[in-house]
Amino acid sequence: QVQLVESGGGLVQAGGSLGLSCAASGSIFSINAMAWYRQAPGKQRTLVASVTSGANTNYADSVKGRFTISRDNAKKTVYLQMNSLKPEDTAVYYCNAVVQRTFRGTWNEYWGQGTQVTVSS
Repeated sequence: QVQLVESGGGLVQAGGSLGLSCAASGSIFSINAMAWYRQAPGKQRTLVASVTSGANTNYADSVKGRFTISRDNAKKTVYLQMNSLKPEDTAVYYCNAVVQRTFRGTWNEYWGQGTQVTVSS
């Protein structure tokens, strides 16, 4: 009953900006890492950016300097601010979170449903 709900996808012109949000809900005791992945047609799903509960971040080389990942622990929400978008950024973007549902419980990985980001030239 952990759910990740993404929002903010859409169509944008090259050079533009777009912000994504992903809110976790349900029975959640703790969230460790949260991340954004993306997958273009015919390609593997790849990591875009990740952020730990302590706000340590990691970015794929292809988005470094253009994208910013952040989180609001109180809201259980992770954000991805995408600037200077390029057509090659076009993909379905997926939210990911490692969640502990109860104290001393196991850690499990959850995925959002995905949101389409299309960058036109």
